[in-house]
Amino acid sequence: MKSRILIIGACGQIGTELTMKLRERFGEDKVVASDIREGNDELMASGHFETLDATDFKAVEDVIFRYKVDTVYLMAAMLSAIAERFPAKAWHLNMTSLFNVLNLAKENKIKKLFWPSSIAVFGPTTPAENTPQTTVMEPTTVYGISKQTGERWCEYYFNKFGVDVRSIRYPGLISYTTEPGGGTTDYAVDIYHRALKHGQYRCFLKEGTILPMMYMDDAIRATISIMDAEEEEIKIRSSYNLAGVSYAPEDVTASIKKHIPDFEISYDIDFRQEIADSWPNSIDDSRAREDWGWKHKFGLDEMTAIMLENLQPKYN
Repeated sequence: MKSRILIIGACGQIGTELTMKLRERFGEDKVVASDIREGNDELMASGHFETLDATDFKAVEDVIFRYKVDTVYLMAAMLSAIAERFPAKAWHLNMTSLFNVLNLAKENKIKKLFWPSSIAVFGPTTPAENTPQTTVMEPTTVYGISKQTGERWCEYYFNKFGVDVRSIRYPGLISYTTEPGGGTTDYAVDIYHRALKHGQYRCFLKEGTILPMMYMDDAIRATISIMDAEEEEIKIRSSYNLAGVSYAPEDVTASIKKHIPDFEISYDIDFRQEIADSWPNSIDDSRAREDWGWKHKFGLDEMTAIMLENLQPKYN
């Protein structure tokens, strides 16, 4: 591997773990991390880091040129809950950063691009159960609108210019490595922190709100797997559905109570409930399984055990 990988948005929830996994696989020198701010100590000490504004075309181009980058993972984004507060900023970040790397790929300055989409592309008119790969998409959030738009542009750049862009629609992601980043599914991470610290959690989503979730290790493995796949195996150039497990707040509460019997949950519903209500309950990811061999590994109880075990030292 003579050229390098660039991860833009490397200090976020997904970017941090993706960076470390790719450095473990290819070597510290071959993976350049970048973000608008510095990341945790482990990430910063493990290899190249560049402070980078993903919306600055010339700055992105310069990093790609200096490090001889041929593969880019664009992980920078403003997530659903924060984007609702700052819609213009969210649109600018989410779309300008995508156009920057698509155009660099169009100019043959990079060979391969990964861009993440989300279940936020779906809306209240989308079939909620076993949501199919191709279906009605009428998103009602700034984040979802930007992701749906991005999917259309990715497909366009592939069809018109041959850009090798690959994408998956992430469900809610569960990780103990980094703090939640401002998404509607963040309750499913924060609940473990609160269980260990306070023995109780006040949830901003109501009981019975079922959402698709996935343990971060599965998400990272899927991300790397789709990039490893042969070009002809990638039949969908908008974005692939991706599924793990679906559950509601009371389900994760029951799972935690197997380890912390006195744990209690209460409910204080806020604006994120409306966002959650517009998203699917479960996802059909059969195309990803057929085309490039995707298969998830972690269920709810496995995630809970891992989360509590790894977060416990923080609260001792």
